[in-house]
Amino acid sequence: MPPKQALALLNFRVFRVFRGEYIMKHKPLRVVGASVEKVDGVGLVTGAAKYTDDFEMPGMLHAKILTSPHPHARIRAIDVEKALALPGVHAVLTHNDVKPIRHTKAGQSFPEPSPYDRLIFDEKVRFVGDRVAVVAAESLNIAEAALALIEVEYEILPAVFDMEAAMQPGAPVIHDETDAERIFDAARNIASFSSVDIGSVERGFQEADVIIERTYTTQRAKHCALETHGTFGYLDEDGRLVLITSTQVPFHTRRQLAAILEMPEHRIRVIKPRIGGGFGNKQGMCLEDVVALLVLKTERPVKLIFERHEEFAGGYCRHPQILRLKTGAKKDGTLLAQEMHVIGNTGAYGDHAPTVQECTGRKTLPLYRVPNIHYDVHAVYTNLPVSGAFRGYGALQGFFAIESQMDELAAQLNMDPLELRQKNRIQQGEIDIVAAAFGDKEERKMLSCGLGECIERGAAAIGWKAKRGKSGDGIIRRGVGMACAMQGSGIAGVDEGSATLTLNPDGSVSLFVGATDLGTGADTILTQIAAEALGISVSDIRITSADTALTPFDVGAYASSTTYVSGGAVKKAAEQLLHNILRVAGKMLGEQVKKLEYQPEEGQRACRIISQNGEAISFKQVGAYAAQNQKRPISATASNMSQTSPPPFTAQFAEVEVDTETGQVKVLRLVAAVDCGIAINPKLAEGQVEGAVTQGLGFALFEEMKFDENGRLLNPNFADYKIFNAADMPRLETILVQTHEPTGPYGAKSVSEVPINCPPPAIANAIFDAVGVRITDLPITPEKVLAALRARQDASPLPHAHSFQI
Repeated sequence: MPPKQALALLNFRVFRVFRGEYIMKHKPLRVVGASVEKVDGVGLVTGAAKYTDDFEMPGMLHAKILTSPHPHARIRAIDVEKALALPGVHAVLTHNDVKPIRHTKAGQSFPEPSPYDRLIFDEKVRFVGDRVAVVAAESLNIAEAALALIEVEYEILPAVFDMEAAMQPGAPVIHDETDAERIFDAARNIASFSSVDIGSVERGFQEADVIIERTYTTQRAKHCALETHGTFGYLDEDGRLVLITSTQVPFHTRRQLAAILEMPEHRIRVIKPRIGGGFGNKQGMCLEDVVALLVLKTERPVKLIFERHEEFAGGYCRHPQILRLKTGAKKDGTLLAQEMHVIGNTGAYGDHAPTVQECTGRKTLPLYRVPNIHYDVHAVYTNLPVSGAFRGYGALQGFFAIESQMDELAAQLNMDPLELRQKNRIQQGEIDIVAAAFGDKEERKMLSCGLGECIERGAAAIGWKAKRGKSGDGIIRRGVGMACAMQGSGIAGVDEGSATLTLNPDGSVSLFVGATDLGTGADTILTQIAAEALGISVSDIRITSADTALTPFDVGAYASSTTYVSGGAVKKAAEQLLHNILRVAGKMLGEQVKKLEYQPEEGQRACRIISQNGEAISFKQVGAYAAQNQKRPISATASNMSQTSPPPFTAQFAEVEVDTETGQVKVLRLVAAVDCGIAINPKLAEGQVEGAVTQGLGFALFEEMKFDENGRLLNPNFADYKIFNAADMPRLETILVQTHEPTGPYGAKSVSEVPINCPPPAIANAIFDAVGVRITDLPITPEKVLAALRARQDASPLPHAHSFQI
């Protein structure tokens, strides 16, 4: 029988057992949908799990980076002789020691859309904290002493920190090199530009009864993962370069290192150990390149771990943006036109510049049915630390503008904000017209959408009808606000994941995936998917992930792709493995595959393969037979690349308390209703929602990187950079609205990013409900609230106005 025909028959019989006769007596899903314990949980809580900084070797050297004290300067001379002469120093590298190969550090699929505007070391520095040199020594103390001995002569250049000023004629040109690639307009400091048009916004606004136009601003913020960047490198016994590193993208990093080091990829091995959070900050090379250089130079193991202040300057941050949004609607609330103009501050380099800014429109504008849309965005260079990937990936900024304006529009139309959103929101079966405008080849149809239910259940949980518009007239006033958002599940036509599964002689299964677990529970989720498809327990599967020498290719953890894309690969591979197991079992039992019955594990009973005469064998028997008689294990490999990116949805509701004398805002309660399709592991899904919401709360109220007039960061630590802690947290309630996404593994979509998008606009809308002032500039500090209250009382213009001229 041809393999495809056999597989079709197998799938029919197995799935008939799973979905037909089997579900008459048992649940349709055994493992998926259960909150099983994390497969790495014991190691994490006992301290047995190894992070990058836990790895050591005899003869290991410690590395430190010398950074620029100036925001913009050219290195005229650099003398490292004194540093090299210091006992215990084994290497000092500068731009004089490295071949100048332009590249991007953004961890994206090749060809990367980000500008190639970086060198490992450059003769020009572009922000305070930019690389100047690196030292490897026998101890950290010696390495730090060596940095102080490096003598650098700088030619100080004019700097520019404001993104609007950076675009104006006569502004200092940050990237004046001639060998950079893919910069849109270096002379005007514009790293990238894109625009899309749908219909005619001019006609739409002409037909509108109500038009609102306003400018919104968002700030530069830091990821604040518990673990900073770190890389440990060495040469193995075959002379291969091995890097154990806290990265979200091991395969992208290997490819990029091979290019800039001019080495074949097979001579480089990148291993991701346990990671203490990433949130996008580790979606790109950070320390891997300089550690690789030092290992190759010294032929000794080298470790480089960022301290917290180094992380603030040397890692990514969120793109600050200025967003001018204009919306037109009919009297009945029907949306007719939206026009959005965005400027994003990419900092000194363009890592992720075009894609983050594009997503500010791509991920937000489809949320409501608007027939006429214009969107344009400039990503602008400044002499500040580099912006990059961050959870939400541009959508957070866009939703702050859109969801704030939806409430303003509802007020103008004298409509309930819920009613306005329900009237205009995208619905199941409708087409995302924005995706096609951005160049997606496949029609993006909403095959699942639980947003309406999210709104209904969230409103009921917060007590919307009873609390809305009931602020009172005392010094302390309360209000409720809401916001909606969507995101995506991987990048359609780009993101790819692979998986290999092998049946071992003892009946257990080894799962190899290139996917990257950042502490998110990805290893657990992928193991659950495999266990579900194979009909065995999670404990019978051992997962190995994110090692470029052992595991199959995966783009890595970003764009909310792991469960949807990598999980799809695991499901395919597991189903193929089960087919291969049953083929061998058929030989053992002397039975045709189509006549076998397969019973998944139930309770204390292991899974069984049963012939027509009732003879049953186990996975262990099949695995041992294959090893002894076929002389090779039974295995299967599959890849998955989706041509669509089904969005998860969320509706969130905030209840706040505002002190009208101090401007202090306290969030009392936040309800997050989230449609992530089928939750593979509900507890882990809830954890992702709660973590994202917490970051969104901090971005709304506290978090902001502050700089002095010379571009020096003023708050590079957790004493001065404020994030939400336990004392600040409101009462959180997560509601998982389960839909079924037919293109996802067992109906799953993503969950990790979308919840971060709503807290800022929901809180801003709740503040308006409480005290009647509209805050359009994040973060919403007490000073801004108090200034807005006084401005309203004095009828004076609100602060933070932007001319926004391009």
